Amino acid sequence: MTDPRRPRVLGRSPRRVDGPAKVAGTARYAGDQHVVDPAHLHLVQAEAARGVLAGVDVGAAEALAGVLAVLTPDNAPRLASAQDRELAAFQSHEVAFRGQVVAAVIARTREIAREAAALVRVRIDEQPHDVRLSADRDDLYAPEKVNGGAETDTARGDVATALARSPFTLDQTYTTAWYVNNPMEPHTTTALWLDGDLVLYDSTQGVHTTRESTAEVFGLEPGRVHVIAPHVGGGFGSKGTPHVHSVIAAMAAMAVPGTPVKLALTRPQMFSLVGYRTPTVQRVRLGCDAAGRLAAIAVDAVSQTSRIKEFAEQTAVPSRTMYAAPNRRTTHRVAALDVPVPSWMRAPGECPGMFGPEVAVDELANACGVDPVEFRVRNEPDVEPESGKPFSSRNLVACLREGARRFGWEHRAPAPRALVESGWLVGTGVAASTYPVNRTPGSAATIRCTGPGRYLVRIGAADIGTGTWTSLAQVAADALGVDFADVELRIGDTASPRASVAGGSSGITSWGSTVVAAAEAFRREFGDHPAEGAEAGAEMPEDDAADAYAMHAFGAQFAEVRVHVDTGEVRVPRLLGVFAVGRVVNPRLARSQLVGGMTMGLSMALHEHGVPDERFGHVVNHDFAEYHIATNADVPRVQAHWVEEHDPHTNPMGTKGVGEIGIVGTAAAIVNAAHHATGVRVRDLPVTLDHFL
Repeated sequence: MTDPRRPRVLGRSPRRVDGPAKVAGTARYAGDQHVVDPAHLHLVQAEAARGVLAGVDVGAAEALAGVLAVLTPDNAPRLASAQDRELAAFQSHEVAFRGQVVAAVIARTREIAREAAALVRVRIDEQPHDVRLSADRDDLYAPEKVNGGAETDTARGDVATALARSPFTLDQTYTTAWYVNNPMEPHTTTALWLDGDLVLYDSTQGVHTTRESTAEVFGLEPGRVHVIAPHVGGGFGSKGTPHVHSVIAAMAAMAVPGTPVKLALTRPQMFSLVGYRTPTVQRVRLGCDAAGRLAAIAVDAVSQTSRIKEFAEQTAVPSRTMYAAPNRRTTHRVAALDVPVPSWMRAPGECPGMFGPEVAVDELANACGVDPVEFRVRNEPDVEPESGKPFSSRNLVACLREGARRFGWEHRAPAPRALVESGWLVGTGVAASTYPVNRTPGSAATIRCTGPGRYLVRIGAADIGTGTWTSLAQVAADALGVDFADVELRIGDTASPRASVAGGSSGITSWGSTVVAAAEAFRREFGDHPAEGAEAGAEMPEDDAADAYAMHAFGAQFAEVRVHVDTGEVRVPRLLGVFAVGRVVNPRLARSQLVGGMTMGLSMALHEHGVPDERFGHVVNHDFAEYHIATNADVPRVQAHWVEEHDPHTNPMGTKGVGEIGIVGTAAAIVNAAHHATGVRVRDLPVTLDHFL
């Protein structure tokens, strides 16, 4: 489609379209929208993990000057649908988890609202609660499906017999912690009712999905809900599904007719109201021959969900894709607890689910005396192991070989604890990564000629900081055969055609396919020299290759870890990843995403750990002072590279998605490097100094 006489658009790194506005501070986020004389909202949360709301005394709060109203279950409007219990604000007196919203104060200023919220007196008749996750509970259950619609359990061959006959076996349990999304912009909503229509300026990863869920809750036609999100300050999945705060903001705006209401969650509130990554317990069993070829793989995963809404993390699913073994088994079991609702967090399933198996592979490789890189190469499958489908493309071996070359793997110390430098034990480790190519149906786009050689492209996509404003415009310019500067993109508004949510690394794959289809329709109808005002649109085409091929991105991640001999202090001076992610639309943006993912994986490995207090049912370290995340000092050198990969089956651009695969193998690579440095095998995250003392 691209005019060969024009400069190449895909594969270049033009300046970010949204860059100047963000640098200048003029980019408007959900809380920055200019509305007239807004009120402000502050939430009151339950301080019991389970019980019945016996009373809410709002007298002192209402008496405070500047307070406009206080919402409670006794006076809040009835919602049209309370089917999604996470969103059913104030519709019941039941308390299902500590942190649940039980009242909301609307006031003239944010400060008054917060002061008044502290004056609300809440009485709860407490009931016994249970927030303890373990793999030996007698009430674990098998969900019908796990996140993404994958099968709960799979089995092939005879795992028990294969393990019994294997000369080298492993049977270990690995755990990942309770992780909380903490994007730079907290979850924020500005709500306003206008003549019976609802306007939401919302920090969301999908304006149309927010519209649809909000319309259902309030019993409105979707066209009467207008959601606007031109800029979103990060999400990592937590803004990909609707949460109760935006419903409460809309209810509050209903209580003060004609007045916009602003709500920005505090950091502590985000620990209980906007989802989190469930902790997991993973039993991994592997068996191989003396040459390191796997005969059996079994992964049994346990996670938690809330009693009011099920979310089943697909922890064991990535092991179905990775390595060849004739005998295989995966299971998922879930504990329903008195906890907040877990949800998406960057690479749900793949991120925690590759930790256990990739550490286990390292352990087994060491046991049978095979280099960890070579072990993975020897177990490369010809087809996807469980589905039997051919891969549309699979370049894991290329990533392993190129990563080893760039990292200097050949200089690796011959054994654990073999290298000591100035009081530091030094080790290196490797782990593999995978992430599916997701393509979400339901998007549409329009293209309009606005002048000679100029085009306006509209689609309700979202930019959560990943660079959609830029990369999607590149896709449009390439499909139209014009220069990048000749395309104006409009996204982040339900006034544009419907688009799927920004999640599952599916944005460019889904929206780009839609824009390409719209460009093709436009050029068929109007040619290459359309008149001003010419317009055409299209929906995302069917994915004809999805049933025929297994489509995945792959990567290999390498880490250098140093552990201090005397103190056990852990440092990661070097991370390097090489990825096979299809066609890279914008190298600068892709590298940013991959480096960001790897940095987040390092944070998972060394720092992040939501600590639940079983007595009171909440995460006690619910702020940035005690829930530690990686900072610049923790990541002195992170490199991301990719191999050239042409995959004609994934979509018209040949892309695979880069937003999530970077986080997937990082924690395992660090743990494997820590073992090589110290001889100590860590199987429970995070990796802290007490493991080595």
